[in-house]
Amino acid sequence: MKYPLSPDVKPEFCTTGSFMRLPAERENAKVGLVGMPFDTAASFRVGARFAPQAIRQASMTLFPYHPVHDVYPFDDTNAIDIGDVPVIPHNIHRSYELMEEAVGTLMDRGIVPIGIGGDHSITLASLRAAAKRYGPVAMIHFDSHTDTWDTYYDEKYWHGSPFIRAYEEGLVNPKKVFQIGIRGTLNHPGDVQESKNLGYHVVTAGGLEHKGFSVILEQMKRAIGDTPCFLTFDIDFVDPSCAPGTGTLEVGGFSSRETLKMIRSLTGFNYVGFDLVEVLPSYDPTQITSLLAATIIHDFASLVAVKTKRKSLDTVIE
Repeated sequence: MKYPLSPDVKPEFCTTGSFMRLPAERENAKVGLVGMPFDTAASFRVGARFAPQAIRQASMTLFPYHPVHDVYPFDDTNAIDIGDVPVIPHNIHRSYELMEEAVGTLMDRGIVPIGIGGDHSITLASLRAAAKRYGPVAMIHFDSHTDTWDTYYDEKYWHGSPFIRAYEEGLVNPKKVFQIGIRGTLNHPGDVQESKNLGYHVVTAGGLEHKGFSVILEQMKRAIGDTPCFLTFDIDFVDPSCAPGTGTLEVGGFSSRETLKMIRSLTGFNYVGFDLVEVLPSYDPTQITSLLAATIIHDFASLVAVKTKRKSLDTVIE
């Protein structure tokens, strides 16, 4: 049977519970989806633990072909969906261990993981897995917040701190970290500066609008080159008018159309992992946030498929 099953083969409402009805195992898999339903590191709204199943459900309406990249992302990569990591809601450190193990197992098989969060604290587990195998990685980070705040209620591990912890643990190469779309009110003037002090490139929403994404993209390509790269996407990068189902809303963001255009331009990087975080289905009554999240995941797989296709062509030419 050919996967994923498109809606014209099997009705959208006939789901297997996996993303686009992907199987849990296939030979020569290059992409592996994994749910990370951990949300008790969130500082305000919770409910992202239910995002993996909501995003999978929304994926039922997607078709297998990507017309922009001319690939079948999940077929060209023999993609699989291994289900959810059995996280422990009241224990972030044991949950980190479980998530890191799941992601690391995929990486050891040559599979690029796409994590479905969960709050943004989960990314630290994936970065730990990546750094163990590739050394400090580059990171492209779409968000309205820098998530480099040290503590909250004197707690060091929460969804606002994964990228200061990643810096401290040597998981990322600071000169190759780009935080894109930062906006909103702050606790104090130093909130954004703290990221810059770590050596990260911070691109505010205003700066992105002023320069244009093509300029930022060229800067990223020069800085990152072929360094193993992790892409993390917080759904609150998108304006709440297009993605209301999230935990820490920030107005003045980007439309879904603008967002997809940016993501689809990110070819040519050496991706070793992705994740998408902070979708809260309980605040998403029309499912537009979950559908956008599923579409972005479709695009992540397409970025891997483009590279896989390019390698195949190079082999034929040689």
